[in-house]
Amino acid sequence: MDKILLLLFILIRIFSSPVASIFQKKLSSIYSSFTINFYTYFILSILCLYNCKQLISFDYTVQFIVLVFSCGFLCTIGMLCMIKAVNIGEISVLGPINSYKSIIGLIIAFFLLKEIPSITALIGVILIIFGSRYIFIDEKNGFNFSLLKRKDIQLRFLAMTLTAIEAVLLKKIIIISSVEICFMFWCFMGLFWSFLLLLLTGKPTKVNSFKSFVSIFVISLCLGLMQYSTNFVFERMDVGLSLSVFQLSSIVTVLFGWKIFKETNIRLKLFGCLIMIIGSCLILIK
Repeated sequence: MDKILLLLFILIRIFSSPVASIFQKKLSSIYSSFTINFYTYFILSILCLYNCKQLISFDYTVQFIVLVFSCGFLCTIGMLCMIKAVNIGEISVLGPINSYKSIIGLIIAFFLLKEIPSITALIGVILIIFGSRYIFIDEKNGFNFSLLKRKDIQLRFLAMTLTAIEAVLLKKIIIISSVEICFMFWCFMGLFWSFLLLLLTGKPTKVNSFKSFVSIFVISLCLGLMQYSTNFVFERMDVGLSLSVFQLSSIVTVLFGWKIFKETNIRLKLFGCLIMIIGSCLILIK
């Protein structure tokens, strides 16, 4: 039963992130990333209030408090970078860049959590990164390092790095507490930091249409499902391996970018995704 639940939450994690990206891209042309971020965490925090009793009885330590504040900060900044990136770039390009998080996650997890990946896992990671080259491509010049100068790609790499570090901190928080407590603090700390950034930047927060509010609610729901499923998987799998499996969401992102935003190079991108699937399957082999 636990394996079935694990598979279910992996699938939820794979699909929820690309759906959130679609609505973030549409809303980012109307509202600032600060506004979208604040309302997302605000809605999630409101939904968490029903289960706050666990937080009252929890035995807090200095280490735990430092972890949740650090994790919330990294997540908030990473989300801001991601929203800005999808506003100016193609989600079918930006999504697969997340594959590089596997390397960062494995390195950080090795040093901080002493998680040692298997040979097949390392081969799988290499295949995922190799496959992403066919997605991270320019129509005229193919794959080249000059693409790294693009602002959307730089922001995506920054978001990826921050959230990779966040993933390791999340694992430590889950070990200390539980999946549910970690999730609630993720929501509350995201709200705290996004509200603080709103005050510091003076960005407007008013949402002036019901349609926009519905879109923000969908983003909140998707990101909430994404984060809870992430915590659930982290509790049962190594961080590095979990991040590698999550790269399957790149396939969904590419298809959404093609169908919804008419993004191009679909054949090369799908070929890259196929290589990434093979890599992800190798990672699952113990």
